[in-house]
Amino acid sequence: MSTPHFEIRQINPARSRWVWLFAALIWLGTLVLTVAATSLFLAKSVKQEPVAVSVDHMDVEALKMRIAVLERSEQVAKAALGDLQKTLRDREEEIAGVRADLAFYGRLVGGAKREGLAVHALRLTPVTDSRAWNFAATLTQNFKRGAETAGRLTLSVTGIVNGKIDTVDWKSLSQESESAGIGYAFKYFQQVNGIIMLPDGFEPNSVRVSAEGAGGRSVQEFSWEDAAKAEESGNVRE
Repeated sequence: MSTPHFEIRQINPARSRWVWLFAALIWLGTLVLTVAATSLFLAKSVKQEPVAVSVDHMDVEALKMRIAVLERSEQVAKAALGDLQKTLRDREEEIAGVRADLAFYGRLVGGAKREGLAVHALRLTPVTDSRAWNFAATLTQNFKRGAETAGRLTLSVTGIVNGKIDTVDWKSLSQESESAGIGYAFKYFQQVNGIIMLPDGFEPNSVRVSAEGAGGRSVQEFSWEDAAKAEESGNVRE
């Protein structure tokens, strides 16, 4: 049986310090590498952020330009629609005028059909800064061709005053200057002109024109609004 041998060695303190120093250096190096890697990752992320912001900014600018184009297109479309509507209104007014002229001259020519005295049209125009209105009533007849028709013309106006319906007769409208009416005398047609004065606080709604004489009697009622918009026709006396 062999006897174990034990060897007793003395630990070198200087060597032990080197070992600990080496281990500390390895740990420190690892920490530095970790910090460096983290810094590089963060720096890369920071560099990428401006690109994303730039892309978002480009998208916003593109949307703004698109919105501006759409708004401009809408403005152009609205302007074109307004012009078209105005053109249509003008054409409708022209057609209405042509129809009125055809009716007017149709009454004069008449053919085999002959008609007596008639109030063909009425036009009203306001007198500035007053309650007065100028009027022009067109009278026609083809019953007595070549023969003169004479008589007198009067107006009456129906409207609202103090919340009630009222009618102002010719005597009040004319301020008694032509209390019997305005005289007319013509062969085929004539435009009779005059002036009326509306009472204060009176809102007109309709106007009635009465012509009476040797050629008979004619009464025609017009909307005040339509008469106030009527186009002026020529003053002709035959």
